[in-house]
Amino acid sequence: MSTYADDPLPAMLTDAGLPAVLYARPARPVRISYVDLAHEDGARLAAEHLLARGCRRIATISGPLDLPAGQDRLAGFRDTMARRGHPCIPVAEGRFTQESGEAAMERLLAEHPDLDGVFAANDVMAMGAFHALREHGRRVPEVVAVIGFDDSSAASACRPPLTTIRQPVEDMAAEMARLLLDRLGRPGGTATSVIFEPVLVVRDSA
Repeated sequence: MSTYADDPLPAMLTDAGLPAVLYARPARPVRISYVDLAHEDGARLAAEHLLARGCRRIATISGPLDLPAGQDRLAGFRDTMARRGHPCIPVAEGRFTQESGEAAMERLLAEHPDLDGVFAANDVMAMGAFHALREHGRRVPEVVAVIGFDDSSAASACRPPLTTIRQPVEDMAAEMARLLLDRLGRPGGTATSVIFEPVLVVRDSA
């Protein structure tokens, strides 16, 4: 799962010749099979949706920027906003936790109190952002629209329910199992990658 750049495990597995499949692209090039999502495309969907709603003062709570998913989601969001005439987007880095999402939202509100749209790079951080917005009397979505990422259980637990970018975790896990069984059946096979497409799930928060 989502290895950091200094994590030795993927290379250790390949060096030992052990059949393995990663969930998420390894941070460093390793000849190992993996299943991942088109994260940049998902972030583009989020940016387009906020702009289509009429949001113009938009910020993002990024994921950890030492993880490929955090880097890709930020890059996709920034690129889309720049293409639509917004060259400088406020960013506060989170750690994919609720607490870090709340703290990041506090920082963004302190520096940009007129925000009207926020993209959080996962649903759990979006939940934390909800708490900070509520503490400051900013109603969602009437004053600030919020979009998350993952379509996890946190998205439906949010009030209002969270608009988010779905990654099909069950399908991705099934593909990991298929790849692993294929590798077990063909020990000399080459590493491969399978990339799934994200989907925008519109609920009440944006």
